[in-house]
Amino acid sequence: MTEIIAHRGGAILWPENSLAAFRNAIAAGVDAVECDVHLSADGEVMVMHDPILDRTSNGRGPLAERSAEELAGTKLISAGGEGVPRLAELAGLVSASKIGLQVEIKEDARGRPYVGILDRVLAQLDGAGLRARTELIVFEAEMAAAGLAAGGFSNVAWLFSPATLGKLGTGGVLAVVRHLGVAMVETHESVLDSGLLAALRGAGLRVGAWGVNHVASIERMLALGVDVIATDDPVLALAMRDR
Repeated sequence: MTEIIAHRGGAILWPENSLAAFRNAIAAGVDAVECDVHLSADGEVMVMHDPILDRTSNGRGPLAERSAEELAGTKLISAGGEGVPRLAELAGLVSASKIGLQVEIKEDARGRPYVGILDRVLAQLDGAGLRARTELIVFEAEMAAAGLAAGGFSNVAWLFSPATLGKLGTGGVLAVVRHLGVAMVETHESVLDSGLLAALRGAGLRVGAWGVNHVASIERMLALGVDVIATDDPVLALAMRDR
C-alpha cells in the first residue's frame, strides 16, 4: 500500500513545519511526517524549510544567525504563537506515536552544508529512539553517502529534481544511485511516469514522489502504485487511498 507522508506536516492544511501541523497530521493517521532541518547559531537542530526566516515567520534574515532561544521566540505565521520548533520537540511527538519520520537536511542561506549537522540530527533521533523509524532524504549526494555510512536509518533517499532528471536522463540518475548505494529515491510527481517508475523499480529502488497535492496528482500516483506520496494535503490523500 502506498504510504502517505505529511510534507512539512501538511502545508496546505496547517502552518508548515509547525508542531500544530505535525500533531494534526499524526491525529489524521498519516504513515509518517516530513520535516526540514537547519542549524541555529548555537548548533541546535531547528525545523524550517527555508534558510531565511522571512517567508514563514515574523523573523527576518538567515535562520543560522539566530540562537535556538531566539528562534523559539520567532513566531511562525498563523501558528497560534508557536515559535520555530526544535527537532527534539518533533521527535518527542513522533516517538509517542507509531508513525515514521522523514528528515530532509537542508543547506544554509549561502548554499553551504552545515558543519556537523548529521551528527546533531542523529543525536536527537537516537535520544528519542527514532533512528530506525526515520528516512533521511537529501538532494546532496555527499550527505546521502554520509547518512548511509552512519547507518541505522529505515532508508536513506536521494532526491532528484525534474531539472536533474532533464540533465542526467534516467540512465544518469541510475548511475548516481549505483554510485551512492541508496535504496530509495524521490522526485516530483510531474516527471514520474510508468516508464521512469519501471526503470527505478528495476534497479530495486523504493520510489517516492513529492508535490502530490491535488486530486489529479494523487489519483495518478496511487494508480502508478508508488511506494510513498509526500503531500501537503494528507487528509485528502488518505481519503483517496483508503476509499
